[in-house]
Amino acid sequence: MFAYEIAATRRADLIRQADAYRQAQQAKRARRGAARGQEPAPAARDDRNRFTTVA
Repeated sequence: MFAYEIAATRRADLIRQADAYRQAQQAKRARRGAARGQEPAPAARDDRNRFTTVA
């Protein structure tokens, strides 16, 4: 009986962790979607001249 209780507790813990992960991913997607309409993304830097060519 004790092993069953440990397994049931572990299962409940895994379900809680999965739910928290799903909520975090959903919030991340919502922030990303809300940020898209606010301002354009900055232009990428051109690093070609940053390093010199080797002989």
